[in-house]
Amino acid sequence: MAGYSRDELDQMIERWVQENKNCEAQGDWRPLAQMYTAEATYGWNYGPQQEFMAVGRDEIRDLALGQEMAGLEGWTYPYQEFVVDERSGSVIGFWKQINERIRADGSHYSPEGIGGSWFRYGGDFQWSWQRDFFDFGNVAALFVEMMSADALSPGMQKRIARSMSDEPLPGWYRIGESPVPLW
Repeated sequence: MAGYSRDELDQMIERWVQENKNCEAQGDWRPLAQMYTAEATYGWNYGPQQEFMAVGRDEIRDLALGQEMAGLEGWTYPYQEFVVDERSGSVIGFWKQINERIRADGSHYSPEGIGGSWFRYGGDFQWSWQRDFFDFGNVAALFVEMMSADALSPGMQKRIARSMSDEPLPGWYRIGESPVPLW
């Protein structure tokens, strides 16, 4: 297992955070695909029945950052902290998920708890592997709250309707059927 300098990993994190901010401002996360190796994988679990996996930079751009981020315009994901292992090139970033809309009490819509991403560095300022984790229960509760308050954007309404259809979407697999292991 190759080691990496802490300085290089810190630079990668700085570049990653800045590019995330740029993409949030545009409401388009697809440009982040340039920050993955050509053969990178990116996935997450979505409860006991499903998982998502994008294999390769093109699928990461088109599916993970395109299809799966559609409807999330107006959301930001500010990183709270990073944990870095120079020996393995593993980086864990903890983030919040915050919507631009505001509740009657003045607070932003945001799920309770914290989410995160586990990355593996592939050199040349690119990730070779990413797995996201979040509290599905808290995210689902927030979306129910937002639906009740009529606070969902049209894009998010479309996203939710799409997820409730029986039509399978590219990148989604039953547990254990992904082309590469989730973990």
